[in-house]
Amino acid sequence: MEVPGMSSIRRRLLGGNTPSDSSRETTPPKAEEVRLAPVSKIITDSSHKTKTRKRRNGLIFVLGGLFGIVVAGFFAGRSDLIDFPEFSELSMDSLMDVLPASFVKNARDLAQGEREAVNYDSFSVGLKLMAQGVKAHHPVIMVPGVISTGLESWGTTNSSRQYFRKRLWGSWSMMRALVTDKEGWKRHIMLDKNTGMDPPGGIKLRAAQGFDAADFFITGYWIWSKILENLATIGYDPTNSFTAAYDWRLSYANLEVRDQYFTRLKMYIEMAYQVADKKVVLISHSMGSQVLFYFFHWVAVADGGGGGDSWVDDHVDSWINISGCMLGALKGLPAVLSGEMKDTAQLNAFAVYGLESFLSREERAEIFRAMPGISSMLPIGGDTIWGNSTWAPDDLPGQNVSYGPFLNFKYQNGTSFARNYTVTESLEYLFNVTEPWFVNQIKRSYSNGIAHTTAEVDANEKDPRKWINPLETRLPLAPNLKIYCFYGIGKPAERSYFYRKSDSPLSNLNITIDTALTQGNINHGVVLGEGDGTVNLLSLGYMCNKGWNLHRYNPAGVKVKVYEMPHEPDRFSPRGGPNTGDHVDILGRQSLNDLILRVAAGRGDEIGENVVSDIVKYSERVEVREEEEWL
Repeated sequence: MEVPGMSSIRRRLLGGNTPSDSSRETTPPKAEEVRLAPVSKIITDSSHKTKTRKRRNGLIFVLGGLFGIVVAGFFAGRSDLIDFPEFSELSMDSLMDVLPASFVKNARDLAQGEREAVNYDSFSVGLKLMAQGVKAHHPVIMVPGVISTGLESWGTTNSSRQYFRKRLWGSWSMMRALVTDKEGWKRHIMLDKNTGMDPPGGIKLRAAQGFDAADFFITGYWIWSKILENLATIGYDPTNSFTAAYDWRLSYANLEVRDQYFTRLKMYIEMAYQVADKKVVLISHSMGSQVLFYFFHWVAVADGGGGGDSWVDDHVDSWINISGCMLGALKGLPAVLSGEMKDTAQLNAFAVYGLESFLSREERAEIFRAMPGISSMLPIGGDTIWGNSTWAPDDLPGQNVSYGPFLNFKYQNGTSFARNYTVTESLEYLFNVTEPWFVNQIKRSYSNGIAHTTAEVDANEKDPRKWINPLETRLPLAPNLKIYCFYGIGKPAERSYFYRKSDSPLSNLNITIDTALTQGNINHGVVLGEGDGTVNLLSLGYMCNKGWNLHRYNPAGVKVKVYEMPHEPDRFSPRGGPNTGDHVDILGRQSLNDLILRVAAGRGDEIGENVVSDIVKYSERVEVREEEEWL
């Protein structure tokens, strides 16, 4: 649920470094991880470093203020007392025209210097493996994550013609539209609140297609491009690799109703299989892993793809699950509750003042609620997975605030206006305080519970609401399928929140994150836990390390391998460098690309397991057992 680059933008707005990305040391990755050779030129003169650092901080402050106002406007608030009519004339070209020439030159010089210092050959992984005889084997189909697919306008009414074929999500056109035509942008980006489909008036946004759909978010900010580059190096091209982009705003059921997405995905896989005479390798990231899990159910049932229980086994060799939020993303709940998350809570006052001229918390919450696909990532498993009022399975020794209470409400004037809520209670609270149209959309689309018996799991195969939930449904009956869970660890992710009453008379939301509260493991009202910076470790790793070892969730005995990648960022790289474990930036990690290419080349057996976090210990504390133990 994180806008790409949001964390780095927040660091720039703050004018310095954020707290350490890791609260504890992590075990180094195994030897088979690909390493980046040491940078040959390192600046050693201390006076030069100090001068460069000052210049960098000054540029970052100004650029962060300008660029952050636009990008982070998605997560900021608006005050009716603040208005900037000059923005109606703003464009990227005019912005560059008004900046001092010396400033622009210094910015370009700094950017070039950082590229030279930290850039590594995007093709190096593929070239190394090609030299070892690794080459394209299985056809590959990639399913992107949430928000990484560009959305372009296909409406032809008066209000939409100016945007025809322009991306209103995932391009500079989006930035320009947000600044110069915010209300028009909102009308286009939001779905109809009652139907969850296209809004009235001829507005029509569709997912961009092809490799261009997800290789870059905006120019210069890569998403899948490094994976594509390395795949190409060992022999992949548009004849044996595809990107199955989708409109991530839609509920999964409406993906099929409006866009026939799952029908098209089924045809992609069948065509690739027929042409190559080899089974397909599916690669998913983040929300894309939930989309594929839903597809595995849809493709088998008679009311869906009608492929039968053997379809997946007949057509799919492997599923590479990258940073999959299989049990949801906790930050999705405050996003739809109050339009907030860590990225907004940790902005400083100056940044918030600037950003609040764009989208208020009410507007942000409204936009998120009018995108039912976002709510597919509300936390799954309830208190059994995420903890009760006093305890959570991933609590650490000596921790002063348990992760169990998910929404914590601050006492004011000696009284509390609401009690603390666990994850289960937080969902109930969300449905009690939000609009009926939102509640109806979510409850008819998704389910967040747990099935404790095989009979329940079997019955749920007929209920599409359950198909995104791996704790209520099973893996496909595909004994030859191989699943590879690759995800980052060691970068704190949001785990729980402290709220207070909103003191804004202009706000329709009566609560807000208590950003003034920082003590112990509470950072500006947000409690951080283990994860990859966006998704919590329990969501990333529970099913891969334990859940799919339970017979009712994996009756065919599908083989699951886990490879964790510790977050070891390059301090000179804004994207973390070749050993990052960040939720999005991991797509450029060299060792991840190495693993992907091996699986695609039919050499997945060469991959061993690498579990260095405490996920196995946390998973054992979760009270989800084999059926005979439960009964």
